[in-house]
Amino acid sequence: LTVNCLDQHVEKSPNRVALIWERDEPGTAVHVTYRELLDLTCRLANTLKKYGIQKGDRVAIYMSVSPLSVAAMLACARIGAVHTVVFAGFSAESLAGRIIDSECKAVITYNQGVRGGRIIELKTTVDEAVKNCPSIKHVFVAQRTDNKVQMGDRDIPLEEEMAKAPSVCTPESMDSEDMLFMLYTSGSTGKPKGIVHTQAGYLLYAAVTHKYVFDYQQGDVFGCVADIGWITGHSYVVYGPLCNGATSVLFESTPVYPDPGRYWEVVQRLKINQFYGAPTAIRLLLNYGEEWVKKYDRSSLKTLGSVGEPINNEAWQWFYQVVGEGRCTLVDTWWQTETGGICIAPRPSEEKAEIVPAMAMRPFFGIVPVLMDENGKVIEGNDVSGALCIAQPWPGMARTIYGDHQRFVDAYFRTYPGYYFTGDGAYRNKKGYYQITGRMDDVINISGHRLGTAEIEDAMADHPEVPETAVIGYPHKIKGEGAFAFIVLKEQTAHVDRVKEELKTIVASKIAKYAVPDHILVVKRLPKTRSGKIMRRLLRKVVTEQSNMGDVTTLDDPSVVKEILDAYEKYKEKSSS
Repeated sequence: LTVNCLDQHVEKSPNRVALIWERDEPGTAVHVTYRELLDLTCRLANTLKKYGIQKGDRVAIYMSVSPLSVAAMLACARIGAVHTVVFAGFSAESLAGRIIDSECKAVITYNQGVRGGRIIELKTTVDEAVKNCPSIKHVFVAQRTDNKVQMGDRDIPLEEEMAKAPSVCTPESMDSEDMLFMLYTSGSTGKPKGIVHTQAGYLLYAAVTHKYVFDYQQGDVFGCVADIGWITGHSYVVYGPLCNGATSVLFESTPVYPDPGRYWEVVQRLKINQFYGAPTAIRLLLNYGEEWVKKYDRSSLKTLGSVGEPINNEAWQWFYQVVGEGRCTLVDTWWQTETGGICIAPRPSEEKAEIVPAMAMRPFFGIVPVLMDENGKVIEGNDVSGALCIAQPWPGMARTIYGDHQRFVDAYFRTYPGYYFTGDGAYRNKKGYYQITGRMDDVINISGHRLGTAEIEDAMADHPEVPETAVIGYPHKIKGEGAFAFIVLKEQTAHVDRVKEELKTIVASKIAKYAVPDHILVVKRLPKTRSGKIMRRLLRKVVTEQSNMGDVTTLDDPSVVKEILDAYEKYKEKSSS
């Protein structure tokens, strides 16, 4: 696999730029050639081997976006180890949970991270996490800043070791179905699941989708601004572009640092040809107005892409007209951690074929989407909505959930036997094009990050004064969806505001800051069916202010509805005042 991503290009054009690292500090980009990246990768691989990492071992990577974090992924692949990248914004507890579930032998991290001008304490978080992880033998620590951090017995200074290591490392011979990496993603229930991707099918699918969806041409600068902690970073920052011999941008900063013109300043300075980002960032920037965009020359742009959640019409139009000046192809791409790469997108297609705003539209080569009704029957014809399934396998699809194949079968193949169930609903329009309408389960999408509401509920349930919680998603202007929590307090609880603050802290420390609910509403009780199931659709209707509550006869006490509506109205009045 790394031969496809590195060696083949080093043979033909060793000085071609593989990575442009757009560091957090504006204007300090670092260019890394294919030859340099191969050298970094081999030295890192030999260092891992020296400390006992072997084929099949799992290695956690807890790093911000950088050439070294890419080299860490490739080094694992080169020696046949399995990497699991954990987004550097996750808490120590989230990191520990993933390390324990995947039985990692080592962690690769930085002393600190830098993002939006702020320092992020990565090593401190790793120290906190590995306290409870007996499987960890070594922690490799690289330097992102000049600040000293505490180094213990199992800690190894990475760059020092790499400097001593040989720069040649023979790649491990791998079977096409050997594991390449695991990436954790949220489900509607329970703990995050380790999605497994394998060697050949995954790489092929990432490379082919990268080439054809974005019309990538040799010499283009491909700018995907995703973090490597998400599947988008795996497929369209690292594996797809490198397999195609592309020049890939690594974006370490945020869209608003040092100001809301950052993306477009980078486009101008690095002459980016394809720009791939998230609707949540576009919605955020749209609020700052057009002048931040128009300040910079965007004439290098040919293709714009959107990923992570369905893009709304207003954001699509702004992205297309303002950023792309109405002359760039805009691809709204639908896919998932589980699919490995893009499955539905407006391109590839016939030359100049129409693109409908805010629609993923066309299935990629070999993808056969179907819509299913409630009875598990395929819905024929057009102008119809249903559960989105895929009818035949494709190279990039996930192979299992690590350590729990039964959960894999149950989550994706049990609901509609013979089909892969995506968990999303979709509409097929009169012309047969697909539009994704959103999740069909208790999963919400906050700023493009998938999160099971059950995870937030489980975290909040740890508070001694909160016996019951229910979390739902609600429409949020910038984040797409936000979390809205309904909580029941013990009777004697006096300090409601204090409890709310404590709950926010618990969620941040158990999951991550982005998971913290925007709203917490105290109610006397939650709406339950006679069998004790919380009726979340009712809570959604309250928050989205729909007057028709639907069928409430299945509730054990229908009077709860008025109770919650009154509490919500009071909460709104208090908030607005």
